Amino acid sequence: MADVGLSRGLTNYGDRAFSLYLRRAFAQSMGFSDAMLERPIVGIATAGGGFNNCHRTTPELVTAVSRGVLAAGGLPLEFPTISLGEPFLTPTSLVFRNLMAMDVEEMIRAQPMDAVVLIGGCDKTLPAQLMGALSAGKPAISLVVGPMMTGSFEGERLGACTDCRAWWARYRAGELSDERIRALESNLATTAGTCAVMGTASTMACVTEALGMSLPGAATPPAVHAERLRIAEATGARAVALAHDGLTPDRIVTRESVENALRVLFAIGGSTNGVIHLTAIAGRLGIPLTLEYFNAISATTPVLVNLKPVGSAYMEHFHAAGGVGALLRELAPLLHRDTVSVAGETLGERLERVPAYVGRDVIRSATEPLVERDALVALFGNLAPNGAILKAAAADERLMEHEGRAVVFADLADLAARIDDPGLDVEPDDVLVLQNAGPIGAGMPEAGYLPIPKKLLARGVRDMLRISDARMSGTAYGAVVLHISPEAAIGGPLAAVRSGDRIRLSLREKRLDVVLTGAEIAERLRGFAQPPVPSRGYAKLYAEHILGAESGCDFDFLTRDPGRRTLGTGRAWP
Repeated sequence: MADVGLSRGLTNYGDRAFSLYLRRAFAQSMGFSDAMLERPIVGIATAGGGFNNCHRTTPELVTAVSRGVLAAGGLPLEFPTISLGEPFLTPTSLVFRNLMAMDVEEMIRAQPMDAVVLIGGCDKTLPAQLMGALSAGKPAISLVVGPMMTGSFEGERLGACTDCRAWWARYRAGELSDERIRALESNLATTAGTCAVMGTASTMACVTEALGMSLPGAATPPAVHAERLRIAEATGARAVALAHDGLTPDRIVTRESVENALRVLFAIGGSTNGVIHLTAIAGRLGIPLTLEYFNAISATTPVLVNLKPVGSAYMEHFHAAGGVGALLRELAPLLHRDTVSVAGETLGERLERVPAYVGRDVIRSATEPLVERDALVALFGNLAPNGAILKAAAADERLMEHEGRAVVFADLADLAARIDDPGLDVEPDDVLVLQNAGPIGAGMPEAGYLPIPKKLLARGVRDMLRISDARMSGTAYGAVVLHISPEAAIGGPLAAVRSGDRIRLSLREKRLDVVLTGAEIAERLRGFAQPPVPSRGYAKLYAEHILGAESGCDFDFLTRDPGRRTLGTGRAWP
């Protein structure tokens, strides 16, 4: 009989019977009965903490999951992992996503559990948990914490953090006083949960459900909704069934389910970060996702969900309109219906059960999309030989075919020092360029959403073309080109751009170019030297093994795809 529960992965003292005897003795010190210790164990991986506002409801979710596990005949055992609270980390949470993934993987593998429930939500948490669980190989099921409810300010509905950006731009333009922006601040994030718009957290919650790694309907109920607790209980019960069935994540996350998840990513007008995370998740199983493949799927997938920042509604409205289930029904002709989820059913079987109601003010029909195609696109050209990403659905259409003069910022410090300088030589048709903000240069922070210079905000400018090797929040919007690869800090062509150069963007041709010859770029990069490697710790590990954005920014020794390009050694972050 296979090892179950406490008999799994015994500590090796050279005496198996003694190991189990010792383990049971210490387990009994926690007050468990013999009968309880004979049950299959469901680990509950939690990622809450005092620096993570999104996960404030974790304790009650653990209680609900435990209730479901116990009712189904299992033994729930909670264990903590690294917690990644997006606004509380420096230089950026992406730097620590792989560290968390390693933590999750090793704790699942090292501890005696027959299945694991992954409780999380904040941006990099969900992908880190999925990456770790896929590599660990034990039955796993995800439970997202759920999105916030919206707030209100002076009669206007507010949701973090798309609205915070719009109001902040008004403040920087001098339209709001210090007192009003402070009053607004306390009304942007008024409940527990992740951002109330289709930011990275909500994007990854929807992607996780589309992959089949969470229960049907699990992505959208608000964090404070009673349905969130009912789903938590059902998740716990289902984890026990997964332990008995041995349904491991590699049988759920397949090429076909990844393509389904891509369709959903594009149809929701999801975060650009979703491209990096889904690539990394797929890479743990050796499923290649090229940017050319992204473009092919994006070109045939309509945007159907009317949520900020692409549309006007919020996650609570998406949930009320039918959520991911209703969206999948609209996308059905494009989906692989024979994929299997943690619920133990095929997508086709699920779609037969989806309620007929769809709120058409939020979820459009495939024949009347919000945007016909190309919500997210990959760009190539002499500035981005390995690719770049543009969220075209959330950008000013007039800037999608554009040529302008480059205004270059050498790094984040230079950007902060000069962006609002009254003497800055900048006009609305110029292109703001940020260098050295990629994975090696700065840890790839969400700095790609460069602020519009104050002098232009005062003239009514609210969007302009911005390009960088950084990321941006899924809650952000505008004509912003991101993830330029190779990045500037390792000598990519972006490092050769100087103020006054001409930059061309063509969405139609999916190109991003600087008007320079190859010889001119090479000459400017002659003698380029990468920054020094950190001498110790995680920064050293990161700098030596991080992959490029087009490969998901995973570590080369964690992916199953040996062909992926490592950026090479260099400064991990300042």
